[in-house]
Amino acid sequence: MGTRIGTRAAVLGGAVALALPVVVAGGGSAQAAASCNLTTGPYQRQVEQFLGRPADGTQSAADCAAIRSFQASHGITPTQGYAGPLTWQAMSTMLAQRAAGTTPNRAGDCPVNRGRIACVDLTRQLSWIQDGATLKYGPVPVRTGKDGTETRTGLKKIYYRSIDHWSTLYNVSMPYAQFFDGGIAFHSTTKSMWNPPGSGGCVNMRSADAKAYWNLLGQGEDVYVYGRKPGT
Repeated sequence: MGTRIGTRAAVLGGAVALALPVVVAGGGSAQAAASCNLTTGPYQRQVEQFLGRPADGTQSAADCAAIRSFQASHGITPTQGYAGPLTWQAMSTMLAQRAAGTTPNRAGDCPVNRGRIACVDLTRQLSWIQDGATLKYGPVPVRTGKDGTETRTGLKKIYYRSIDHWSTLYNVSMPYAQFFDGGIAFHSTTKSMWNPPGSGGCVNMRSADAKAYWNLLGQGEDVYVYGRKPGT
């Protein structure tokens, strides 16, 4: 299946825990309080429940501080503590990722008859590597293409790898880049995986996950992309 880079045997054979951020509500400064939006949002109760706040469905200064902390962690703007659609979309995606647990392919959407394959579920913004029905790595959160530059679905193959890639199109570093569909690649990014609206089409990953994919996959390996990213 082409050249292997790295040692597969050194990579975990089981699932890697999905590390999701913990948001702690804080008081904040007077300036921060002044910039808070104290209006009750359309997803107030859901957001309060997600953050472990009293779920009374009414915005408070403490609610706003907790929501702002979450928004700031993931680059959600405006960062004013309002429980709006974009904030709840990020949270509901996290909940779907948590629900996947160690069986991301429970529904059988990613092929199990092709040997080693990298699966990308756009709906849940999740990716993992399996070998047949055996989970080899993940699931891990990913950040895929935004509306207008969606990550294309279908069965692909990795055709080019560049460990220290530089994008001349976007003028940014793309470490551990593995291209599988034109200019679309797996690669690491410093952005949060829940940072809206998304990428230019690539499958963004946290550095440790992109490195693990680099070590587990090789040129000619299969990639299967399916589903639809929320908001596209």
